[in-house]
Amino acid sequence: MTKPRILTGDRPTGPLHIGHYVGSLRNRVALQYDYDTYILIADVQALTDNFENPRKVRDNVLEVALDYLAVGLDPAETTFVIQSQVPEIAELTVFYLNLVTVSHLRQNPTVKTEIAQKGYGEAVPAGFFVYPVSQAADITAFGANLVPVGEDQLPMIEQTREIVRRFNHLYAPVLVEPQALVGEVARLPGLDGQAKMGKSLGNAIFLSDSEGEVARKVRGMYTDPNHLRVEDPGQVEGNPVFAYLDAFDPDKARVQALKDHYRRGGLGDVKVKRHLLEVLEATLAPIRARRAEFARDMAGVEAVVREGTERGREVAAGTMRAVRAAMHLDYFSTPLSPSPHPRRTHVS
Repeated sequence: MTKPRILTGDRPTGPLHIGHYVGSLRNRVALQYDYDTYILIADVQALTDNFENPRKVRDNVLEVALDYLAVGLDPAETTFVIQSQVPEIAELTVFYLNLVTVSHLRQNPTVKTEIAQKGYGEAVPAGFFVYPVSQAADITAFGANLVPVGEDQLPMIEQTREIVRRFNHLYAPVLVEPQALVGEVARLPGLDGQAKMGKSLGNAIFLSDSEGEVARKVRGMYTDPNHLRVEDPGQVEGNPVFAYLDAFDPDKARVQALKDHYRRGGLGDVKVKRHLLEVLEATLAPIRARRAEFARDMAGVEAVVREGTERGREVAAGTMRAVRAAMHLDYFSTPLSPSPHPRRTHVS
């Protein structure tokens, strides 16, 4: 039987962080043996706000692939694809742009948030503005049934579903309508207590960080600003240290006991952070070791990505054949002119 398919991915604008891990990567690893899994290294999407620095994007393509291999994505089960090397995605994006209004894109919560974060105002690049449409093309080009994402990406998946429904209604039912799969931890806050951890926000622990760098970052984490003395009651809600323990400590009873102790007072931030560091290292140390091992053979990593991209293009090409036929754009697969009427024969 054919396995259902997963499509997800990341922008190669820098190393992946632990927010990516709990929000999506951990799910991808768990699901890869039950699904036909495609992981897109979204360099075209990365260029929408890095168009002046394409070298940054290029240099991070294999770094992201290293992170994938390090967390346990198996190239025998998972296909890594570089987005820009599958031109069918760009073609599909152009067709989809006719199915979406500017006002609808403007109201997309994810786009609105990221435009505000980057301070674009009215000077937002058109490519950045329409990237929900490009993302819909990514997903549907591969016929994905399921898309593992972080909570902040749910509006993007809904946009894809709307495009699929409209396309299938207007032309022919050839596109798969995907479902979103949100990880157990929908969103991990930043080290500074901000709502989201981000590569460019300076508030992330990266999967590639050394043990010493992780320790430095954990020691500097935001906690309850009113928890000035060990004996003072502390606030757990909004405290990223406890959010990280919820995400990474498998001993939930122990985490609950720490929360109770912190709330009633008598538990210092230093002790809680020391425990968090031990918990994080239990996850990050093996990832760090696998990353170093794969990094010793970068030619092999490149081969994995190249072969995956070739397989991905074959799948996308199949989707485009069906799309062109549905839109009557398969000009040279079917006759352009109507068949001539058969010549009438006179019977005497």
